[in-house]
Amino acid sequence: MTHTKDTKSNKHRFIRRLKIIEGQVRGLQEMLNNNAYCIDVITQTSAVKQALSNVEDLLMENHLGTCIVHQIQEGQTKKATKEILKVYQLKRK
Repeated sequence: MTHTKDTKSNKHRFIRRLKIIEGQVRGLQEMLNNNAYCIDVITQTSAVKQALSNVEDLLMENHLGTCIVHQIQEGQTKKATKEILKVYQLKRK
């Protein structure tokens, strides 16, 4: 996030979302400690996975709109392409 104009704003948004996810994970631990119904636990784990995926999507959007654009403007197209492909491959796993 080094090339954003509103880096602090984005950083706070990402941290806020991660804190919410942290709370969800703690809730999962509590559910297991309280012998919650398995389907309810699975439903919550799915929600956590979706929330993490949303954070990844926002990070990628931010990266493409800032860092990658900056790299291309600086003539670093090979580096930009390599990074895009790396993230794409990670998202496919």
